[in-house]
Amino acid sequence: MKIVPDTSVVINGKLTEYLQSEELKECELIIPLAVVDELQAQASKKREPGFIGLNELKRIREICAEKNIPIKFSGERPSLEDIKLARSGRIDALIRDVAKNEGATLFTSDYVQALVAEAEGIPVRYIPVEPKKLELLFEKYFTPDTLSLHLKEGAPPMAKVGKPGNLTLVKLRDEPCTQQEISEIINGIIEAARSREDGSIEIVRSGALVIQLGPYRIAIARPPFSDGLEVTIVRPIVKLRLEDYHLSQRLMERLKSRAEGILIAGQPGSGKTTFASSLAEFYARQGKIVKTLESPRDLQVGPEITQYGPLEGDFEKTAEILLLVRPDYTVFDEIRKEKDFQIFADMRLAGVGMIGVVHASNTVDAIQRFIGRVELGMIPHIIDTVIFL
Repeated sequence: MKIVPDTSVVINGKLTEYLQSEELKECELIIPLAVVDELQAQASKKREPGFIGLNELKRIREICAEKNIPIKFSGERPSLEDIKLARSGRIDALIRDVAKNEGATLFTSDYVQALVAEAEGIPVRYIPVEPKKLELLFEKYFTPDTLSLHLKEGAPPMAKVGKPGNLTLVKLRDEPCTQQEISEIINGIIEAARSREDGSIEIVRSGALVIQLGPYRIAIARPPFSDGLEVTIVRPIVKLRLEDYHLSQRLMERLKSRAEGILIAGQPGSGKTTFASSLAEFYARQGKIVKTLESPRDLQVGPEITQYGPLEGDFEKTAEILLLVRPDYTVFDEIRKEKDFQIFADMRLAGVGMIGVVHASNTVDAIQRFIGRVELGMIPHIIDTVIFL
């Protein structure tokens, strides 16, 4: 039996599992050069799937040598244009061509790839990834009052402990983290993000990766973006109802009847996101349709509130969809970029109730951040309430 794997079964380790079992003891493994080059391209851009895939290829060669399984590399090397168009299916087409020319069975965990192979008459084995409970190595550092965990190679693990507004940075041990230790933590996080329903890879950049995994917001940095391998993990330590804040009667009445352009401001770690979650659920209980704009999607809200990310990487496109959905209130978590302020203003002027979260050192600074980004005379029509934490 001849086997041609694609990148999906290499990265998720399914090919390794099959080779270690007795099911594929009499086979010939043919690895397309397109698979190797795509993984190399991703690793060169400091993207985690590339490193994982190349390490899996090393393990596959070792298993084949141990079990006397013939292995060879075949097919065309993808051009620069092929690699740029990888998301459009160009690399997948090169891999299918290898399977077709070699008369081999294509192994894939990509459902679309499997469908196309069947349509072209190529023998294919689709191997879906079963959700599994993975041990997250970083969880051993978290206690009920731990807000964030800070890991960096060559430095001891640190954690912020306490409650919003009263946090203390604590050294968890004297021994510094090693590169291997942090790499194992990162690999576990990425595998969990790909297999768990509550995991999503929110941002992928050269040398940087942001993942939302259940309650954890995880930022990963690699050289040359950072001077060393670093992982920062943040999670909310409390989930509150709006009533738990004991707001004044005047403010509660305003939120119920008049407030439609709300800014939640405060310094990092002051509890802005927790308060925004509470306010979103408050409006949902008032019979309002509530949506969110977030990247990453880390607001802790109920299933009746839909959390939107940037559509095709652009919040402006998300806003176009939201205007068709017609929510009563939209929570815009973390207004940072120039375009974010404009989107907030446009949606508010279109009649949507807006709740924005901004970093500011005092109340006036929250409004000041809009000056220069929108016309001064329009600010009273956009912002009517500022809540500073």
